[in-house]
Amino acid sequence: MNAGLSLEQAPPLSVPLRFFLSAPLFGLAAAGLLLWRGPDVLASRWSAGALALSHLLALGVLSMVMCGALWQMLPVLAGVRVAQPRRTGALCHSLLVLGTLTLASGFLGAGQNAFRVAVLLLGLGLGAFLTVMGHALIRAPHAQDSVRGMRWALLGLAGTVGLGVTLGLGHGGLGLPLWRWPLTDLHLAWGLLGWIATLIAVVAWQVVPMFQMTPPYPLRMRRWLAAGLFVLLGWHSLAVWRGWPLARLPALLLALVLAALALITLRLLSRRRRKVADVSLAFWRVGMRALLLASVIGAASLLASPTAAARLALAATLLFLLGFALSVVNGMLYKIVPFLVWLHLQQRLATRIEVRHSIVLPNMKSIVPEKRSRQQFALHLAALLLLLLGVLLPTLLRPAAALWLADFALLEWNLVQGVLCYRAECRHIDHYR
Repeated sequence: MNAGLSLEQAPPLSVPLRFFLSAPLFGLAAAGLLLWRGPDVLASRWSAGALALSHLLALGVLSMVMCGALWQMLPVLAGVRVAQPRRTGALCHSLLVLGTLTLASGFLGAGQNAFRVAVLLLGLGLGAFLTVMGHALIRAPHAQDSVRGMRWALLGLAGTVGLGVTLGLGHGGLGLPLWRWPLTDLHLAWGLLGWIATLIAVVAWQVVPMFQMTPPYPLRMRRWLAAGLFVLLGWHSLAVWRGWPLARLPALLLALVLAALALITLRLLSRRRRKVADVSLAFWRVGMRALLLASVIGAASLLASPTAAARLALAATLLFLLGFALSVVNGMLYKIVPFLVWLHLQQRLATRIEVRHSIVLPNMKSIVPEKRSRQQFALHLAALLLLLLGVLLPTLLRPAAALWLADFALLEWNLVQGVLCYRAECRHIDHYR
């Protein structure tokens, strides 16, 4: 499992955990907003509730976990130490938390000042994150496929931040016009595909074979997928901005690439050597099936009438965010958090040479018990299905929101249990005689 990894370069456990533990709390906020506003949230993509909800999920949940994962994975994969990880990690985390909350409040009616503060906080927080990670990637001695893919993902995040700051300045009335079209569509495309999908693919190349014991992803995919997504997004952006003919072609090709990613991942998971299925595998399978369906529906929306296209695009976006990205993030958390707890306990025990052969550490499966994680998976799947039905029957949106509340609450509790296990074992190691 550890072959090719620079585990000695791993940052302190608190660095990624602060991001991981914050993400379900933003999920609770998003679910609470949906429960409060009900069907009005998804009545229009331009509604205040829809904009607040999408940013709570994309920034507060998904990007929060992905930033934490990069703080952990970059030193381990690339073998390069990030300078002052505690301080810089805490700074980026605090700015991301405050900026996301302020931005959501701006969409919900807090006024132009909220957008101005949000642009400042998020610009500084994500800008600092991009600077730290970018500098580390430039210095990375290992030109692995995952390292090259992370560079493309960071470029995708940079494009997303640039478009978001431009839109935020327009909302804040700071001299820039509010170019809702086409910047909103491009901001969404770069955020979902250039940042979220690209980084998930890059992380999958590493964690799926490592934790699920599958064959490796095809070499051509690892070498070209991230760059191909970036090129297609650039082509799509220019086509939309300039009104070129065949502007839908790059969007259709993007859907095809994502569908290929989903199909190849599902095929690899079917060939796994680990015979015992776990909840992480269930989350990955749901996520990839949702990505495949989102790709098909998204492609259909490009060819449908304007009225049908709006509803299809909403369904595809929900499938992407909650069915694909959130499912995969859950699956990664249930592997990464127990692994990190186990790894740091091993490192702590190694410092107690006189007792290290007398203490038996918990295995990864006992750090977050499988039973509770499967309960959360059942809630997640039920909430997803009910939300998708809510696109057709809006009266189901509030019951779906209640399920999402329970889903995120149980995820937070499970992650906290992992932290409590770590602290208890640390006390046992430190005081063992």
